[in-house]
Amino acid sequence: MRFYSIQEINEVINGVICGSTSQTINATEQLEKATTSEISFIGNKKYEKYWSASNASIAIVNEDISIEPGENRAFIKVKNADLAMSQILALFAQPAPIFRNDIHKTATIDETAIIGEGAKIGAGCYIGPKAEIGAYAVIYPNVTILDESTIGINTIIWSGTVVRERCHIGNDCIIHPNATIGADGFGFRPCAEKGLVKIPQIGNVVIGNGVEIGANSCVDRGKFSSTILGDGCKIDNLVQIGHNSKLGKFCIMAGNSGLAGSVTLGNGVIIGGSASIKDHTTIGDGAVIGAGSGVTGDVPAGKTMLGYPAVEARDALKQWAILKRMVCTPKK
Repeated sequence: MRFYSIQEINEVINGVICGSTSQTINATEQLEKATTSEISFIGNKKYEKYWSASNASIAIVNEDISIEPGENRAFIKVKNADLAMSQILALFAQPAPIFRNDIHKTATIDETAIIGEGAKIGAGCYIGPKAEIGAYAVIYPNVTILDESTIGINTIIWSGTVVRERCHIGNDCIIHPNATIGADGFGFRPCAEKGLVKIPQIGNVVIGNGVEIGANSCVDRGKFSSTILGDGCKIDNLVQIGHNSKLGKFCIMAGNSGLAGSVTLGNGVIIGGSASIKDHTTIGDGAVIGAGSGVTGDVPAGKTMLGYPAVEARDALKQWAILKRMVCTPKK
């Protein structure tokens, strides 16, 4: 276990030291739980009140902090405490799980598959015919990658993930445990003779570079062409992305949210937790959908929507205020 002085820590984030402490640091922790040898952070003024009771010797703070660190304690002031803390967390992060061999002897790799230089493939993995694994990709144990799928350079795929046939994942992606890429889209049509007839889903999934997909999330394959996730998208756990949906760059979807089929998200769209989006809906660049909202129609760029059915946030707040007065105002 290595200890760092405040000066060594500041070399990583290039902030301004306020105060003084001789205490060295060997870990990170939240304010309420931190010990004297752990560094914490204050990312919002509303958390300043917890500093006096904290045992942390050092905190990463924003430049506009309004309190002093105190005796034998110090702040490192930065423009963005959240971003700086991400660098500190990386500094103290534990090593990734160990691979004794680059390719485990129990992995099943088709003879026509292409494995890039330095790629690692764990125990019990299956790599199908004509699949391609990029250089320095890491495939943890018990991952299934089916025929003709491609995995990009430096991409990490955690255990239990299934990448179905002909799907493509870009460079520098992270796919968390038990995600499913390329399952059949939900397509059925009523038939008087047969009941519900399954519509074949013959497309695929194309995922850009720098995408992260959370545990147990599903990205369904297209019915005709591709379901597409643009570069830099971040998908939380337990998210459903329906067939033929198209996400622009740097979209965010929080846990339990879902897109029905053929939804289009512009660049930088944010979907809050448990929000649901109707099929064939378009949401413009930079729009925000509040948690638990139900979107039933197109949303212009830059709008913030709330409620079920979702309306502009300011209208939703007005509606809620009126309802509260109606319910809570005592009868005379």
